[in-house]
Amino acid sequence: MSQVSIRIPTPLRSLTGGAADVSVDADTVGAALQAVEAQHEGLKGRLLTAEGELRGFVNVFLGDDDIRTLDGLGTAVADGASISVLPAVAGGR
Repeated sequence: MSQVSIRIPTPLRSLTGGAADVSVDADTVGAALQAVEAQHEGLKGRLLTAEGELRGFVNVFLGDDDIRTLDGLGTAVADGASISVLPAVAGGR
């Protein structure tokens, strides 16, 4: 298992007790998100569909790489890795 840090966006911090970063032990991005859910119930439902897939309006990055261009939720994480959760932003004219 690797120690990874997950950056939580402001709109979801109410689910993490206000924490901007959550550290977990995990082997993959998906396992890291599951570990965050174990610590902070309710986050998973905002990020994943009932089928366990990443919601279309949520972007997850491992370092600078969008996990959709890697192995998705199965993307392996190294010790000290940083995962960022970014909800899509819409608007404009």
